[in-house]
Amino acid sequence: MNDTKMILPLGGKEFVLIGTAHVSRESIDEVSAIIREEKPDLICVELDEGRYASITQKESWENLNMIKVFKEGKGFLLMANLVLSGFQRRMGAELGVKPGEEMKAALDIASELGIPYALCDREVQITLRRAWTGCGLWSKSKLLSALLASAFTTEKLSAEEIENLKNRSELDGMMEELADYLPEVKETLINERDQYLAAKIWSSTPVEAKRIVAVVGAGHMQGIKDWMEKISAGEKDVDVSALIKMPPRGFLSKALPFIIPLAILALFVSGFLRGGVGVSLSMLRTYILWNGSLAALGAIIALGHPLAILASFLFAPITTFTPFIGVGLFSGVVQVSLKKPRVIDAQAIIDDVGSLKGFYRNRITRALLVFFLSQMGGAAGTFVTIPALAGLLAR
Repeated sequence: MNDTKMILPLGGKEFVLIGTAHVSRESIDEVSAIIREEKPDLICVELDEGRYASITQKESWENLNMIKVFKEGKGFLLMANLVLSGFQRRMGAELGVKPGEEMKAALDIASELGIPYALCDREVQITLRRAWTGCGLWSKSKLLSALLASAFTTEKLSAEEIENLKNRSELDGMMEELADYLPEVKETLINERDQYLAAKIWSSTPVEAKRIVAVVGAGHMQGIKDWMEKISAGEKDVDVSALIKMPPRGFLSKALPFIIPLAILALFVSGFLRGGVGVSLSMLRTYILWNGSLAALGAIIALGHPLAILASFLFAPITTFTPFIGVGLFSGVVQVSLKKPRVIDAQAIIDDVGSLKGFYRNRITRALLVFFLSQMGGAAGTFVTIPALAGLLAR
């Protein structure tokens, strides 16, 4: 059974949910046909302002200031966003469909027929930040590995497999797998967005509207239905302001950036007290080599500029003691300063993020790789350093 349409008679209105696979040619045709058949008073789409602009306007990456991105600490978010975009674009390219085309089709018909529309999804940056903030260290590592694996996988999906994504039984299995693998991310990416979409569809509907069509990803249909029924019954509120705030960080998450440098500093002091200058210098040399070398290795794997590699080596040992500044800031800024992104990089970025080769070819994404891998290398070096220093102290 293919559950692509669900009708909800609630509160004296009729809500028609259309479930889509975001890179499906069939979904585009279904959306167009159902909207023309239903002739609704309002069309709601699973888009936020940013994605609406990206599919209705010519994407302009020419004005992207990479140095500003790194300084504002948005490198991880930008990379995650591009990886997800590239994954969807690669799937769609195999079928000749651009991601979000079914949403654009709904908006085009709304314009053609003079039907009001509403953007009902949460801003993607907020979703990614909440997902990242809500993860512990282990879950963050699993999330990053899953993102990278999805970005560079060579596995191809057939048109039939894409269409099966609209089948509830297929989606139930996927959601259960996601919940087992990363329950924190499932909560943010699926459950919260079900609630947010349901509340926005409900609150965006004017009093006079009687028939509303909502175009959403098939994976959200059941969740939206459940939430809308609760809202209609007065069991849940439409206020979702809490879902656009960052969750408070736990004590360990706040303290860890300070605990680690204090622990390293304590080891140095202990080394000096027990063995004098000789032991201290030996520990310092070990610390610099481990920390700097692994950060530099990350920049090398990213095929960074030689000076970006050098910056990784030099700044990694220093940034360990600066909780709010990572080595990726310095390596990324050096990389983008010496290998300035060109207009062609901005124009090709959405196509380039669909493959590993494209990631390395494009100067914007290459700088992101230098930032990301040097940061990961520096973090690994910090954790390796502590037992290495403790071992020297125990001699």
